[in-house]
Amino acid sequence: MNQIKKIKEYLKKLNIKPIKYEIINNTIIVTTDKNKYIIKKNTNKNQIFEYLTTRNFNYYPKIIYQDEYNIFEYVNTIDMPDEQKILDLIELVALLHSKTTYYEEIDKEEYKKIYEDINNNILYLNNYYTKLIDKAEQQIYMSPSNYLLALNISKIYGSLTFCKVQIDKWYKIINQKEKHRVSVIHNNLNINHFIKNDIPYLISWEKSKIDIPIFDIYKLYKRHYKNFDFESILKKYEKIYPLLEEEKILFITLISLPELIEEKKTEYEKCIEIGNLIDYLDKTEKFISPYYFKKTKQNNEQKQK
Repeated sequence: MNQIKKIKEYLKKLNIKPIKYEIINNTIIVTTDKNKYIIKKNTNKNQIFEYLTTRNFNYYPKIIYQDEYNIFEYVNTIDMPDEQKILDLIELVALLHSKTTYYEEIDKEEYKKIYEDINNNILYLNNYYTKLIDKAEQQIYMSPSNYLLALNISKIYGSLTFCKVQIDKWYKIINQKEKHRVSVIHNNLNINHFIKNDIPYLISWEKSKIDIPIFDIYKLYKRHYKNFDFESILKKYEKIYPLLEEEKILFITLISLPELIEEKKTEYEKCIEIGNLIDYLDKTEKFISPYYFKKTKQNNEQKQK
């Protein structure tokens, strides 16, 4: 039975009479003579919406049917500037984390795996860029992309060294704790997954789960660091949901890791990619610097006392 045929059966049970179907990515929009509905495959098996309701978090479109497919009421969203939209989004995410947080015993093996995975990634990236720059330096005349890489390789190595120091610091703190806090995370944050009418809503919950809250803001940063001032975004988030020291260290470590530069690209594409990487590392360094300046100042003041 094909997808549309199944959906038609569900709609018939609910006495919904469609006059138009639109398919956008993994979403089906059904229009009737009075209303619109959103239909999505139910890939989330953890009854997330029921749990959110028990925690008094109702900022998602009303669900009128749940089974193999979820059917939601369509929400007409108001237009708003992206700068305001992302601030409203982060405020809602902080509320989500705040309302669904609980503490559980730390699984030492799980955290050991996170530590080892990040360490292995740092080592891999260090070896990868060492081989890349060694190969570039063997050329009599460097290509533009290799020259650009050579000019900026110290910044890449600096980021990797910084990440190594931070992940060691994080692991030392987490090993001294018995419990940590987790919450529902949306796990797919994007400015387009926030809509607003009379109240704000988060949409596209298919990847949601219980996990460490910083993974939400990490993914949001990776997607939108170019376009927004994340210092003000993080401040707004922390007014509602202040990050613990180990959470902030892990978040900063994750966003500071440089991406790989793919070799199998045209010279022009590699130049663009290296330029984007350096731009990312510069922006990230400026973003995290105030936190470390403040932290160093606090540590110095405590030593003087």
